[in-house]
Amino acid sequence: MVAGNTVSTSAGPAAGTGPFSFTVPQPPPGRFLFSVVLCNDLHVGETVAGHSGDIPALQGVSQLPGHAPYPEVMFKSLVHDATKLGAGFLLATGDITAEAEPVDLRTARSMLDAFGDRHTDWFLTPGNHDHAHDGADYASCSVGRWGGHDCFVDEFFPGTGPTWLATDLLGLRVIGIDTYDKAGKGSDSGGMGPDQMDWFRQTIDEHPDQPTVVFGHHPLLVEASPYPVTGGSTLDAAQAATIVDRYQANPGVFLHHAGHTHRNRRSELAGAPGVVHQEVAAVKEYPGGFTLLRIHEGGYALNFHKSSSDEARAWSERSRTQIAGTWPQFALGARVSDRNVVVERDLSGLKPMPAPSPKAKAKAEPNTDDADVATDDLPTGVVLGGAAIVAAGVGGLVAFRRRSSGGSPDDGTTDDQP
Repeated sequence: MVAGNTVSTSAGPAAGTGPFSFTVPQPPPGRFLFSVVLCNDLHVGETVAGHSGDIPALQGVSQLPGHAPYPEVMFKSLVHDATKLGAGFLLATGDITAEAEPVDLRTARSMLDAFGDRHTDWFLTPGNHDHAHDGADYASCSVGRWGGHDCFVDEFFPGTGPTWLATDLLGLRVIGIDTYDKAGKGSDSGGMGPDQMDWFRQTIDEHPDQPTVVFGHHPLLVEASPYPVTGGSTLDAAQAATIVDRYQANPGVFLHHAGHTHRNRRSELAGAPGVVHQEVAAVKEYPGGFTLLRIHEGGYALNFHKSSSDEARAWSERSRTQIAGTWPQFALGARVSDRNVVVERDLSGLKPMPAPSPKAKAKAEPNTDDADVATDDLPTGVVLGGAAIVAAGVGGLVAFRRRSSGGSPDDGTTDDQP
């Protein structure tokens, strides 16, 4: 019996090894209600993946000549895949661009708009790469909250509104935090300004029992990493501790979604045992995809999906060689439960996704004329390496938010192995 990740080749299981086993989890109990895409680290505008200025030997990997920029290849495939799977909403938690240049922000916006409408169907928060910058390329943008010129705010949060948010999606409370709400160049620890921290405490305490998902770019903690963990790896430690304290006092919170590390990793928060802390691998590079949060009346599932177009698959294979070939096992997730988990929890107070209108159905149809998107290699069933089952229980309150497109997906889940 071989434990851990599946050992295989393109032709099937490797000869002379095994036997192999895998576990296919049942979906969460109760009726399926709706699903939410969790994604991060698009890095639109980036041209070299895995390059480190601090380590000259790590040269990184670039796209092949004549091919579309890899951040665009990967995210276009994500939108197509998520739409075909019937995802109702999308949360993008930071590092939307490589350096927040206006042209890259416009490109990111157009791809997000292909999924639906801002602050109705998709929601995002900034990452450290999206902070305000100085220089001629940014001079036309408004002055940032902490200095520089903030082109990200102009594109995604125009006016005087903050870069953090709270909303209800069919009764699910979603709170988005800006984890680089501070002065800096992006390489130090994440941080939230005093007014945002005050807002967070007040907002999360308003409905302590309402089912709640929080998303923000920097993780609250980073554990079991083979690479060095520095101050820049996480949110400020004191602020992270405050957030965990609030989770403990608000039992409706069940999931914290983070990016930044570019890996899949599920952690438990010692001070809030009912909350799953889920790092999600980057959109832009191997394994390249998104986690689908599927909500049922009796719990939820988190399943990682690799972007499936031919171009996305080709780039995923090319980018897996970065960091001297050590990247795959780190980024995919060392344990199957880092990318696939089913949690039993009372979510019966949430509402199901309304049936889409005929116009919305037409919008959701795959674009078969898009050369970057393959429609015949999308996952249609269960291809899992395993799952963890966790129990939790708390009720939910009811509110609503209508999605303009999408429908109920299969109860199937997918985990594409390297």
